[in-house]
Formats: sequence, C-alpha cells, structure tokens
Amino acid sequence: MATTPRPSPLDAPVQFLKGVGPKRAELFARLGVRTGRDLLYHVPRRYEDASTVAPIGSLQVGRDATVIGVVVSKGVLPTRSGLRIFQAVLRDESGLIECAWPGQPFLDRTIRKGDLLLVTGPVRFFHGRQLQPREHVVLGRAGEDEPLAGRVLPIYPATEGLSHRLVRRIVEANLDPLLAAVAGEEVFGPAELAAAGVPPLAEALALLHRPGTLADAERGRRRLAYEEVFFLQLLHARARHRAAAAREGVAFRRTNEWIGPLYRRLPFRLTAAQARAIREIFADMTAPRRMNRLLQGDVGAGKTVVALFAMLLAAESGYQAALMAPTEILAEQHARTLRHLLGDLPVEVALLTGRLGAAERRETLARIASGRAQIVVGTHALIQEGVAFHRLGLAVVDEQHRFGVRQRMALARLGERPDVLVMSATPIPRSLALTLYGDLDLTVLDERPPGRRRVRTELRPESSRPRVYEFLRAEVRRGRQAYIVYPLVEESEKVDLRAAVEEYERLATQVFPDLRLGLIHGQLPGEEKDATMRAFLAGELDILVSTTVIEVGIDVPNATVMLIEHAERFGLAQLHQLRGRIGRGAEQSYCILMAAGGEEAAARLRVFLESDDGFAIARADLRLRGMGDFFGARQHGLPEFRFFDPERDEDLVERARDAARAVVGRDPELALPEHARLRTALKARYGGREAFYEVG
Repeated sequence: MATTPRPSPLDAPVQFLKGVGPKRAELFARLGVRTGRDLLYHVPRRYEDASTVAPIGSLQVGRDATVIGVVVSKGVLPTRSGLRIFQAVLRDESGLIECAWPGQPFLDRTIRKGDLLLVTGPVRFFHGRQLQPREHVVLGRAGEDEPLAGRVLPIYPATEGLSHRLVRRIVEANLDPLLAAVAGEEVFGPAELAAAGVPPLAEALALLHRPGTLADAERGRRRLAYEEVFFLQLLHARARHRAAAAREGVAFRRTNEWIGPLYRRLPFRLTAAQARAIREIFADMTAPRRMNRLLQGDVGAGKTVVALFAMLLAAESGYQAALMAPTEILAEQHARTLRHLLGDLPVEVALLTGRLGAAERRETLARIASGRAQIVVGTHALIQEGVAFHRLGLAVVDEQHRFGVRQRMALARLGERPDVLVMSATPIPRSLALTLYGDLDLTVLDERPPGRRRVRTELRPESSRPRVYEFLRAEVRRGRQAYIVYPLVEESEKVDLRAAVEEYERLATQVFPDLRLGLIHGQLPGEEKDATMRAFLAGELDILVSTTVIEVGIDVPNATVMLIEHAERFGLAQLHQLRGRIGRGAEQSYCILMAAGGEEAAARLRVFLESDDGFAIARADLRLRGMGDFFGARQHGLPEFRFFDPERDEDLVERARDAARAVVGRDPELALPEHARLRTALKARYGGREAFYEVG
C-alpha cells in the first residue's frame, strides 16, 4: 500500500508551526511571512555581537564597550536648555552603569524596569562613569532562560505584538526541521559551490539564523547573494544564447573607404579608451555572430565618436545604421555632430523626428527605404509604422535607460537581426553593470579626452546667496548662460524646499527682472519643453530654471554656470549628471551647490566636490545611498535584491556569470535532469518576466 508523502514544513502555513497559532499568524502576515519557507527566509536585519560583552565593573572611561545588564531604575531628566535626557541604570554581577540617551525621552515608554538590555557605545565621565549608547536592544526580561552572553544575537524584522525576541524564539523552535527540508532543494553541486566559494543552502541559512561570529553571518549572506546574482545571470545567458541562435549576425567587412579618412580628419586624437572600445566593437561586428554590447562612458568621454566609427563600418559593408535618441533636440544634436565630423565624406546622414512636415517626412522615408541614407538618426519615430530600412545592419540606442525594453527590441527588429550597440552616460559601477546588463558585453570608456577644462565645484551656505546671484549676473553680462536647478516642481506642504515654479516667478520678478529667464520641468507639455530648450540653445534665454529634466539634455557650450538648490536632496550620481550639462565650451565653468542638512550631508557632498570621475562618484553614491536610491524610482524590469550588495559582492558577479554561461552552453533550455531544480527555481523567481531580458 502506497503511503502519502508527508507535506514539507516549508509549505506549511505558518500558523501550524511551533509557537505560532492563528493570532500570531496574522501578525506574521504583516511581515510577509505566511509559510514555513517564508519564516526560514525571514532573516535577521542586523546582529548584536554579545560575544564581546564586557563586565560592567571593568568599563574604562574613554573606550567603547558592549554590556548586558538589567534595568534597575530609569527616568527622564530635563535640562536648563530644554533638552530631555532618558537615563537608565543597568546592573550585572560586577556592578552598575548609568546610560544616557540625550533627546530621546520617548524611550521611557519602551524600556521598562527589569528589562535585559544590550547597549554599545562610548564610556564617558559625567558625575561618575556614564555610557552613551549608539545602539541598544531589549533582549528580554531578567530571569529568562535564554542564554545571551557569548552569542551573536540575530535581530529580526518585527511588528507590533510580535517582538524580535519572540520572532527569534519561534525561528529557533522550528529551524532544524526547516533546514532539513530546504537541504533537499539545493540547486548547486559540490563542485559549483566550491568554485563560487559559498556554502550549501541549508548551511548558509543556519549561519544566518545561528551565527557563531559576525563572519559566519556574512558567509551565509554571500551564499544567498550569489544565488540571486546567479539566477539573473542565468536569465541573461539564456537571452544571449537565444539572440545568437535565432539567426547569425552580419559579418561586416572593413574596407577603410571612410573609416581611414575619418580617423585622419578628426580634429582631436582618440583616447586610449576610445581606441580600445572601437577595437572591441569592430571585433564583434566583423564576426559572424550578432553583437549585443553596452558602451558605457562618463559625460564627455566620447561615446558618439566611437559609435560613428561603428556606423561607418556598417556603411562600408553596404548596410545602414540607425541611432535612436530619447529627445528630438538630442537627435538633432547627434545629426549635426555626425555631419560635422564626416565633413565632405560621401556618407548621408538622415534625421527622422516628429517635427518633420509631411512632405519632408515622405522624402526622408524614401531615402531610408532606398538605402541612400546610410546613417539614420531619430527618436522613437524610427520604430513607428511606415519606417522601412533598405538594409539595416547596426542599431545604436543612446541613453538606453530612457527607452522601454520593448522600444529597444522594436528597433533591433527593423533589420535582419542587426548588431546592437546601447550607450549610456550614466556611470554605473562595473559590478552593477555586469549584474543588470549581463546579456550584453560591456565596454567602458574610463578616460576623458585631454584638454577638457574641469568644472569648478563649490558648496555655499544660504548666507552667501546674494553673492552667488551676483556671480550669475556677472557671467550673463560676459555673454554666458546659466542653469538654476531645483529638486521639486511645486511647493510641497510636507517638504520645505524651494520649488522650480515658485522660484521661477520670484527670480524673474525680484532677482533678475532685467534678464531673460525660462522654465522647464517634467510636467510641461513636450512641445513647451522643446521650445524652451531650443530658445536656451539659441541664446534667447540667459538663465534656465529647471528640475532634473535637463539631466540628460543637449550641449549648450555657452552655459558656464549651474546653481543647484537643495543639493543634499540629490544623489551624487545625479549631481554628476547635472554638472555634465556645463563645461562643454572653451570657457571656465562653475557648479555651485546650495545645501542644508548638517555635517552628514556636507560630508557626502564633499565626495562630489573633490572628484569629477563619474564612476568613482557612482561607487560612492551606491555605498552611501544603496541600490534602490541610486536608481531613484524603481525602473520596470530591474531585479530586486535582498542579499546582493554590489559594493561587497563584485567577485560573486564574475563567478555567477561564468557559471551561468557554462550551464547554458551545455544545456540552453535547462532540459537535462540534472538541471530540473534550476529550471524550477528560475521559473519561481522570474515567471513570465523572462521576455524583458531579451535584447532583440
């Protein structure tokens, strides 16, 4: 008689686990914990290292210490200045210590007499020894049986009615059967784990919930981080394989008919980074496989010139190239730049945007369809109905993050599987770029052309505002132009910030009534934004008041000053993108930050003041603000990571990418029995989102 297999505790509703029940299950649901699996992956948000606890009697003034003691008395002490200080006296077997929390009287409601408290902070002399905790955690009540000293204590995400102490007890009570069950879901073999340098899944989760040391917890986290990155790289690797297998790419032939003359007539020398990028792109394009490459470079690194060489290689081989830009003004600028660089070379550059009249549009479409237009520059108009290329061989996407995935895919499908080159001027740390764009080969322009003057960047207090305004006026008198950038469009009742619309009115009527001011922000109709930008480019405006809508914009070489209000509200990478709007001409340019926010904000902004390396700034931004803040509003299709940290896990990205590509190289569809768990886990993680990682 066949026996029914026992259900896994991983799939059991959390209410049926030890110590839970229906009422606590409702509280766990607030935390997203509904099953045993959820509980197992409900990992600590931080740890308190009670293994380094010192006896209270041994504390020395002037040193940091961690102690565990029972609260024997407490209260709030008012001071003459109005500051209220919460104080508590802790006791252990060796003595007493007073702890003080200045400005935190609310702790009187959460810390009770008889609580067992772990505190960490400096010991100072104030009417005797006093410890001022940087961190504290209520471990429980005095007399509870749970041994604490000598342990690394996990602190779990909690909710009202479900303290981290209670969560810890429930996790501990159920951990062994959950670990035994999850061991059967291991997706990596011993050799793969060894190559990655991470422990098996069950061991990793045990290390996270029961660490002997903080290093143990970090080992556990890195295993789960590796798994997150591996599955994303597996997705990318399958997308790469399908793109390559769908149809072989074009094997372009270099004749030097136009590439050689362009190189000789350039008014500048290519940087070593540009020359390397061109070699990498040419190697891809002359091979029979289809190119999918990300060209990443800082503002002013010379990506357009590199793309032009790639487009000429396509043209020399009898193919067309298309360059898609996010705005009409930027498309027009690209077309002017390409025509200027090509000079009298017999290569036709066509421009296709929504501004074309009916007759001009018909003529442009005819030149594209016949192949007379070898290079076509445009906006999303390139992928609209009625556009037919004669023989598209290369698709270039500028500022790729400004386009939806489907738009990029549509451009890539206009020809017979054209090579694809996507460009980004948003510096992203290499580890993060390899993670997010693992389906693309990566080329980085990490060198800026010589001779470009560095933008002088200064941080100014509110008291210097009159002098700053006078400096802007002086630059305008010299025939220059300026930007004034704000973080908000309209005043918010919740946030006391200067806003673009209100400040524009004040500046135009009270501060610069004799100058020509324009206003641009993301809520304006597209035609109005376009008209204002064109007026600024033409020199018809002296000062452009703006939000971050100009972050990706056009070259206005005559703009030499940018004043950024409330600079503390911007990420460092965003500030760098904004600063890139100036310094594009021969004149010295100036970026002035007006900021509040105290010493912490000033310390963060000093990183920006001291560097003009976009990649170094992006790394600092990632370290200081985290990945979610780095990208601002979460972009559609971006992966969500719980454990992966690009700053700490760069080595894991390379290992995961190599491992994923090796798996796909052997078994692209994960059809082999040995990959059944990989296939199941991939589907569980990404489901139907796999299509968003296809390039074309």
